[in-house]
Amino acid sequence: MSPGRGAGMEPAATIPTVNDNDPLWALRHALVGLAVSLLLSVPIAALLGRWIGDLFGDDYGTRVAVYGALLLYVLIGAVVLFVRVGQHERKPLRPGRLALWLLSLWAWPALFALARRAPPS
Repeated sequence: MSPGRGAGMEPAATIPTVNDNDPLWALRHALVGLAVSLLLSVPIAALLGRWIGDLFGDDYGTRVAVYGALLLYVLIGAVVLFVRVGQHERKPLRPGRLALWLLSLWAWPALFALARRAPPS
């Protein structure tokens, strides 16, 4: 026994608890929504890249360039979405919310257009 401690005074095993002040824990819904939307956007970009590439050139190089541009567009959209709305996302991820994340990921320039039109509060 250590000095100053009586029998039965050993520290109990601490169980890790989730800290609501942890920034990553607070952003968990936004991170999961964004990650799954990005994962779903890869095959969507591939299909769109093939379709648009076939319209403009019907060769492999054109399809790859369009696919790469679409992936870059989606990645920029992911960063913009996370910065603009990620910290406000508090609802758990459900199919409807996932569809909203996916739609927002592809229509992210609308955030800037709507922000310009909104009157200052």
